[in-house]
Amino acid sequence: MAEGKPDNTLPVQELLKLLEHGEMGECRLTPQGSNYTFFSTLTDDSRGKCQVVYKPCRGEAPLWDFPPGTLYQREYAAYLLSEALGWCLVPPTVVRNGQYGVGSVQLFVDADPEANYFTLRDTYRNQCLRICTFDVVANNADRKGSHCLLDGMGHIWAIDHGVTFHSQHKLRTVIWDFIGEAIPKELLNDMCALQKKFEEPGGLREELMAVLALEEVNALQDRVGTLLEQPVFPSPGLERPIPWPWL
Repeated sequence: MAEGKPDNTLPVQELLKLLEHGEMGECRLTPQGSNYTFFSTLTDDSRGKCQVVYKPCRGEAPLWDFPPGTLYQREYAAYLLSEALGWCLVPPTVVRNGQYGVGSVQLFVDADPEANYFTLRDTYRNQCLRICTFDVVANNADRKGSHCLLDGMGHIWAIDHGVTFHSQHKLRTVIWDFIGEAIPKELLNDMCALQKKFEEPGGLREELMAVLALEEVNALQDRVGTLLEQPVFPSPGLERPIPWPWL
């Protein structure tokens, strides 16, 4: 399988339709996390079935610095950004109604349970560089090591993006290995292409405006511009730049 293609026999557009319209089966609550997260299976007569991760809005714990009821929308915004960059870091994700109301529904990644960022960073350095760049632009406030998943085809996926895209600086991550290094040219080229997509009629900016606030979309564009002007991986800028727990 080519890098970046979801491990699913369906074409991506058909997979997204399955995520949007498939009948949701039993929802099984995961034991970890402060927000309600469910595993479920979606079934569609013409498209088959797939396992998903369902995060309903009503199960989100309030945060002092993020608007209430918006975390599921940020999960979807992260998918839109990943696709616009052409990086396929975030598993296919949609916003839809489920058994507990509206929320994000994301394709479940069958991942190596022993793998995490700390076990992957040496062997999969280029993919980790991409995730690091993504987090800087998305302003990820909670990149834990366990949020990097290795599938059976050697592709690393990035998950759990509910606290992203804040208009204020919030970058909190375990990926500080590349401080001061130049961002690879191919990633910068993708950033240049991303800038143009913001301005296309009916393009990325309008898609993101449906799930993010105006100031958050503007701040995202500013971060892209700053990264292109200063193409090095930044140093920590917060008192607590690493999330806890790390995994």
